[in-house]
Amino acid sequence: MSYDTQIPQAPQVAMRNGLGTAALILGIIGTLSGLIPLFFWLAGILGVIALILGLVGRGRVKRGEANNKGATTTGAILGLAALILSVVGAVITFTAVSDAVDEIDKSIKDAAPKDPSGGKAAKSLAAGDTSVYDDIKVSVSEAKAYKPSEFAAGHTEGNKAYQVTVVIENGGKEKFDAALVTLTARAGKDGVTAEQIFDDKVGTGFSGSILPGKKSTVVYAFDVPKDAKNLAVEVSPGLEHEAAQWELKVG
Repeated sequence: MSYDTQIPQAPQVAMRNGLGTAALILGIIGTLSGLIPLFFWLAGILGVIALILGLVGRGRVKRGEANNKGATTTGAILGLAALILSVVGAVITFTAVSDAVDEIDKSIKDAAPKDPSGGKAAKSLAAGDTSVYDDIKVSVSEAKAYKPSEFAAGHTEGNKAYQVTVVIENGGKEKFDAALVTLTARAGKDGVTAEQIFDDKVGTGFSGSILPGKKSTVVYAFDVPKDAKNLAVEVSPGLEHEAAQWELKVG
């Protein structure tokens, strides 16, 4: 009589290789994303996940629950590499953005009208004072009594008339377009508009260009109320410069 002595085989344990495989895939994607500085955030997220999955997967390999040690280790290494690349990408991106903002701010400041006061509180100038705009200098003389002719335009009977001399000097290396110069005036404590008087050679204004090293002189006349004690003359050298104001005594 014979007996069957065959020993039954132990059931095979299914390998749990999913974490190692996922770590490898995410590590590859994270590393490739880290090569593009703008995607530093994606590389950082995938790098953290890949590193965690890789370390957990290596634990399974040590316990015999998985047999893809190579993929798990590679995934963890790539996850760490993605993290390093994400930090480098973040530094590059933030530096580039900061430089771009600084460049924009500089462009805005360069394009802004230049203040002849150098950023200080604006104040009125006195007769004979000069306002300096980089290479351009503007000066206004004292107000002198003026007698309009019978053909003068802008003068009202009963009011007084005063003339001022405006000199613009070009100290730069390029010609200055004097046609853009504008001049206005206000008179009295109420600051009423002082009409410009056009009479013979008075009131023609600036025209043409002022060459480097040259000056241009123009005489203006204004109609002023007879009881006014002051005449505020404002000169604007052009769109790129702030206007300056001279406070002149009359009466």
